Amino acid sequence: MTVPAQPATIHHVGTGPGAHPDLATALAAAAEGDAVHLAPGVYRESVRIVRGVTLRALGDGQVGQGGQGERVRSVVLAAPVAGRPALEVAAGARVVIDGLVVEGAAADQPTVVLGGGRTEWSGGRIGTGRLEVHGDAALAMTGTVLGGAALAGVLLRTSGAVALTDCRLHGTDGTGLVAGGSTRVELLRTDVRDTAGSAIRVREDAAVVLRDCLIDGAGRSGLLVEDQGSALLTDSRIRACATDAVRVLGSSPAPDEGTTDSQTDSQEAGGGVRLHGCELSGSGADAVRAGGHGDVELAFCILRDSGGSGVSAGDDARIRVTGTRVVRTAAAAVVVHGSARLTGRETVIRASAANGVVATDHAVVDLDDSSLDECAFSPVHAGGSARVRLSGLRITGTPEHGAHLVADAQAVVENSRIADCGMSGVDVADSVRAELRDVSVLRTRNGVTATTRGRTRLHDCEIADSERAAAVLGPGDQEITGGRLLRAGTAGLVVESGAAPRVTGLEIRDAAGSGVVVAGGAEPRLSGVRVLRPGKNGLIVDSGGSGVFEECEIVAPGFPAVHLAGSAAPVLRRLRVQDADEDLSAEPDAAPVVEECVSVRVGSPQWPQAGGAPAPDRKTPLPAGAGHAAGHGSGSAGDDGAGEEPEESLDDLLGELGRLIGLRRVKQDVASLVKLMRMVHRREAAGLAAPPLSRHLVFAGNPGTGKTTVARLYGRILAAVGLLERGHLVEADRSSLVGEYVGHTGPKTQRVFQEAMGGVLFIDEAYSLAPAGAGGGNDFAQEAVATLVKLMEDHRDAVVVIVAGYPDEMEHFIDSNPGLASRFNRTLLFEDYDDAELVRIVEEHAASHQYELTEDAREALGVHFSRVPRDHRFGNGRSARQTFQAMTERQAYRVAEIEAPSEADLVTLTGPDVPEPAGAA
Repeated sequence: MTVPAQPATIHHVGTGPGAHPDLATALAAAAEGDAVHLAPGVYRESVRIVRGVTLRALGDGQVGQGGQGERVRSVVLAAPVAGRPALEVAAGARVVIDGLVVEGAAADQPTVVLGGGRTEWSGGRIGTGRLEVHGDAALAMTGTVLGGAALAGVLLRTSGAVALTDCRLHGTDGTGLVAGGSTRVELLRTDVRDTAGSAIRVREDAAVVLRDCLIDGAGRSGLLVEDQGSALLTDSRIRACATDAVRVLGSSPAPDEGTTDSQTDSQEAGGGVRLHGCELSGSGADAVRAGGHGDVELAFCILRDSGGSGVSAGDDARIRVTGTRVVRTAAAAVVVHGSARLTGRETVIRASAANGVVATDHAVVDLDDSSLDECAFSPVHAGGSARVRLSGLRITGTPEHGAHLVADAQAVVENSRIADCGMSGVDVADSVRAELRDVSVLRTRNGVTATTRGRTRLHDCEIADSERAAAVLGPGDQEITGGRLLRAGTAGLVVESGAAPRVTGLEIRDAAGSGVVVAGGAEPRLSGVRVLRPGKNGLIVDSGGSGVFEECEIVAPGFPAVHLAGSAAPVLRRLRVQDADEDLSAEPDAAPVVEECVSVRVGSPQWPQAGGAPAPDRKTPLPAGAGHAAGHGSGSAGDDGAGEEPEESLDDLLGELGRLIGLRRVKQDVASLVKLMRMVHRREAAGLAAPPLSRHLVFAGNPGTGKTTVARLYGRILAAVGLLERGHLVEADRSSLVGEYVGHTGPKTQRVFQEAMGGVLFIDEAYSLAPAGAGGGNDFAQEAVATLVKLMEDHRDAVVVIVAGYPDEMEHFIDSNPGLASRFNRTLLFEDYDDAELVRIVEEHAASHQYELTEDAREALGVHFSRVPRDHRFGNGRSARQTFQAMTERQAYRVAEIEAPSEADLVTLTGPDVPEPAGAA
């Protein structure tokens, strides 16, 4: 016969009949499994639960023991004195707490201590002091608020499990939640907000799981994982943290005595963090930062608007990224240094204010099927001894190189597309070893520039529509196999002095200049190369150049198929020239060796026509003076295909300057300079002494105020006045001038200065070249400044230098070197745009992209810009462009909801398309 269980006894605390006067008395009377109901009120007690009971607060809408159904006040348990918690659970059994508010007596001491058993806590609140869970205690908390002006946070160090569901942890004086020991914590739909320190800290061997949670406004990191701690976040958000959103500082566990090396290597590293479907936004520093032996995995996440990098990995960290977007970072989107390793797939990097991916030191990067768009610096930068493998990438839209490979880096790029770069698509320098396979490079200044002393291999690559040369090969071990160079703006292939590349099976088509240009001192070996329809020569060998050219074909050149300058001595073996006026022109002292070369449909052949006269002897030295020695294609590797640029009218240029939005003071200053320079030019033309005039300028102003645009116009104006030969603009910054090792800086600075000869050298953020403090340390920037000052003196009439940056920092920069102060004595101040000018800039963007703004859109833009914080993130014209882009995105979403949009719908931007300004009050 089964004995029925005795029903639990309910003990009441309050003022009613039979009620206990306080909670401690009720708990002393309660047996295992009993319940204690507390009437509304404040109980100033420190209680300790030693057996399994249920505490139920009859406040916050609970029915009072009288049963009338009236709504009543909260039940508050408050510690009477500092030094003891208000509530302590020491039982090994199950404790249930419902709706209780607990307040501690001191912010730096525990308010609730759970030291054993399992506690189930629902509703209520814990404030002042901290919640501690240790020993073997387990906690399941639901719908509870942990917060208050003096809440110290939650400290977990238990072998039991802790779960917080639908809770809110906010306003802590220090770290929000600390998990240590071997604690296992799960947070579900729980918010952690406004913590003075990090929101969540995971230490030792603890593990934390967050599902559908929010971390917001942490005073330091959102999630900090140390030692062998681990964290799993799914469908959660971390935003507006003062430093990093996620920081991982993992350490490898110490090996046991007697552990072999292979066993040590196989031990699991610490600091493991997994994020799936999460959004990290608005961090003051990096979105994700990993160091030590930290291990991080990002899957289908969004990292945006970080004050530093999106992902930063150093030391021996390991990061895996899949299907993730890294958008609008203030620093490089992804940085990998030390001995860290990053692998990524299907990742989007967009609108970085610096580089897209940076790999330095001994880092390793493997990136597949990803895109890097609209980076302010080179989307890919590899230096140090980093190893980079890029496959299936799409790189587009940068004012710098698509991929910049320097120092001793190693790189493999395959099956990728690089487009719309202001400099080279791929630049291989220093001692880099690089291999490019099936890479497409489109619409860049130079296609691929390989000047490395190391090794470059191009296999089946296509380089099209470059502004200048499609491929430039310098000294080192360079090789091209297969591929096509299409529609180069100057030469198809340029071989620099001292270079001896091997080129096989390459097709060069429709170059505006010559197909192949060989500088003096170069010795290339070309085999099976086809040059089709070059605007100038098919092959030009400059004075002192040589090399072997065999089994090559030149079709329909605009100038003689082959031109040899004085003392050029190439071997021309079995070349075939077709549809040309002349097959060969050579200066008198050229000394080529010609073997079995033939011509087809050539007007003035030096070689036998195919099917006509007999072939010459196997080796036939060319007679002196053969062909046409002058004019018709003579040139060098440096200037081939440049052509004559049309002269520009000074009035037109000043009109172009006048049409720029804003910049009233700058326009006045430039106009005054023009008048002065014209006077100087006229005095020189009249044979009079010119007054001293420094053409070098300081452009001081915040980002996006038009400094680069005005610098470009200034160069063209100087060319129109006759004070510069070309007036072109060469942009540089610290990375362009300062080397990474002794002896590297001087040549780098000289190379950039040489590129600017006849034009303007524009150095942005020039203040970064100033010494950081007394003595300047070993910063090579001082060497760059010294080299620059000497070059400015040696070529005072050939180059104009403009240094630009923030006003205060530029003043410090000029004062840092007496040579700078004497050469830069005129400063143009670029003021921030006002609201109306920013609206006009947006209107210009809209017009150039075939959009129309309604009147309410203009009004909304005015309001928008009046509310935008003018802090360090404000970008003036850049902010206006970003606002326009945001408007087009919002308009696209809006129009997508229209079943059959009209043409007016597609081109009209309205007031609702104007976004709310980020960070506005």
